[in-house]
Amino acid sequence: MKRIFTLIAIAMLAAMQAIAASPKTYTVTSPDGKVKATVTVGEGISYTIDKGENQLLAPSAISMTLSDGIVYGDASDKVRKVLKTKGLAVKDAILYKKDKVRDNYNQLTLVFKEFDLVFRAYDDGIAYRFAGKRKGEYTVEAEQAQFRFASDPSAYISYVNTDKPLEEQFCNSQENLFAYSKLSEWDKTHISYAPLYVEAPSGEKLVITESDLVSYPGLNFYGADGGVDGVFALRPAKEQIGGHNMLQGVILEREKYLAKCDGPRTFPWRTVIVADNDKELIVNDMVWKLAPDPEGDFSWVKPGKVAWDWWNAWNIYGVDFRAGINNDTYKYYIDFAAKYGIEYVILDEGWAVNKKTDLMLVIPEIDLPMLSQYAQDKGVGLILWAGYKAFDKDMDAVCKHYSQMGIKGFKIDFMDRDDQIVVDFYHRAAQTCAKYGLMADFHGAFKPSGLNRTWPNVVNYEGVYGLEQMKWSQGDMVTHDVTLPFIRMVAGPMDYTQGAMRNATKSNYRPVNSEPMSQGTRCHQLAEYMIFDAPFSMLCDSPSNYIAEPVCTDFIAKVPTVWDETVPLDCKIREYVAIARRSGNTWYVGAITNWDAREMELDLSFLGPGKFVAEVYKDGVNADRAARDFKKERIEVPEDGKVKISMAPGGGWAAVIAPAPM
Repeated sequence: MKRIFTLIAIAMLAAMQAIAASPKTYTVTSPDGKVKATVTVGEGISYTIDKGENQLLAPSAISMTLSDGIVYGDASDKVRKVLKTKGLAVKDAILYKKDKVRDNYNQLTLVFKEFDLVFRAYDDGIAYRFAGKRKGEYTVEAEQAQFRFASDPSAYISYVNTDKPLEEQFCNSQENLFAYSKLSEWDKTHISYAPLYVEAPSGEKLVITESDLVSYPGLNFYGADGGVDGVFALRPAKEQIGGHNMLQGVILEREKYLAKCDGPRTFPWRTVIVADNDKELIVNDMVWKLAPDPEGDFSWVKPGKVAWDWWNAWNIYGVDFRAGINNDTYKYYIDFAAKYGIEYVILDEGWAVNKKTDLMLVIPEIDLPMLSQYAQDKGVGLILWAGYKAFDKDMDAVCKHYSQMGIKGFKIDFMDRDDQIVVDFYHRAAQTCAKYGLMADFHGAFKPSGLNRTWPNVVNYEGVYGLEQMKWSQGDMVTHDVTLPFIRMVAGPMDYTQGAMRNATKSNYRPVNSEPMSQGTRCHQLAEYMIFDAPFSMLCDSPSNYIAEPVCTDFIAKVPTVWDETVPLDCKIREYVAIARRSGNTWYVGAITNWDAREMELDLSFLGPGKFVAEVYKDGVNADRAARDFKKERIEVPEDGKVKISMAPGGGWAAVIAPAPM
């Protein structure tokens, strides 16, 4: 009998050990009950994402490896506590596509000895992050961030635009067209940068990116069996000033780790945004919601439009002075801006002495104190272009000096990296600019990842294949234009720099560096001021060209750059985009198409009861031959709100809608 009890005890112990060793699952579901993340903890940590009956993300492993051998997510980790919390708030948004953001989620926190793992479920996606508890100094050696799919979905992929070896591709400006292919057909000679757009076989659209990127390298991707892996730049160990006009940091050696850390900290959110259709992506707020609130008063930040010099190569005409980087030319730009109510003029590259990496050295042709005072007297602010290393050389002194002169901000360029050192630079630049009441527009930049919420003086980012490419590129910009809003723009605002007055059909376009043109119609350019998110929005063309086109210039000048409300009307990636945006009681509507001529019916019933009048800018009857052809007209919005529009190939449609006068 004693032997039987012993055998029973052994069997029970073995069963208990088997149960203890078996994987355990934990779930968190969105407030509407449709989107669910299931986290499995066993031999490691993995998760899946489902929407209803559809599995969107197959089991995908996640972990982080630290310098002392600790691995967040290895088989020895045991969940010590499970916390479930909720978030329900309405946040005030500063310089955004809407003035209020509803932040509603369910949160699952798995508490381990060395770290916490946090999952958030929104109605429109899932996000997760690691929160480390380690004290003292340590390094992150590696991060595992898998995104796996049960099928082989198609995706829009932003490959790095270089043929350098993979380890050197982390130095790039994140500007390229999108490649469309199955994930299994990934070009293994290239990494890509975020966001990544994936078409689920069940019809949902997934956008994978990140938020709250602080002191850590940015998320990039590389093709893997069954999906993609997150890949990250190693921290630079040795660099020197070089590159474009001695304004970049050229990496000579890298460390063997991703990030240097000190004490407990959170790591970036990995986000999988889920939409039933492309239209929902236009109003997705996940990157913004996951970033920290701003601290302090940012009411001094004034968004607006900017008369820009570089794209049009300072080509003004009808004047009695030689155009170029000189006082007379910039006074002309300032006079133009003042006449049309354009808030800013930028002095792009060339005002500081070339190749000296010193923003205190100004060329003799430019009298900055005089120009700043001249602009202030006319109600116009000046923005200065600055190369990365020149700005970083003595950031505090530079910001203090030019703030005291009356300069309103900097366009900071040529970082062209997203390793930990450069990510830290973005935060220091935002903070230092804010200290002196300056705005920052990042060029040569990685995609937005929430910094513009935490520091609202960060008014725009490049990180986009924008209109500047038309100075030298044969790329298909029109198709790109109707793709960007569903991928790059989901991460945040983008300095695309629209507004060309020279417009070309598909057959007539050619790159001309000194007098560039756009692809598509004039109304395509006008509509982009409503389509693209840009609190700080450029007028790319020459003031002389705008003065010759007063109807279009008046329209551009009066379009706001931030909004109280955004309503997507009708959208399909690579084909067409139509968006309505409200500022006060006035609605601004923009629509653009690809190279297909298109007729659409816009449903404006959201305007509500009452009579509304629309000032419409539409493609002219000959816009398919002469892309600059447009017509302005005034119409009454029908009572049912249905407005039929026609667009030429590469065309557009724009309207300003207000209540009819009583």
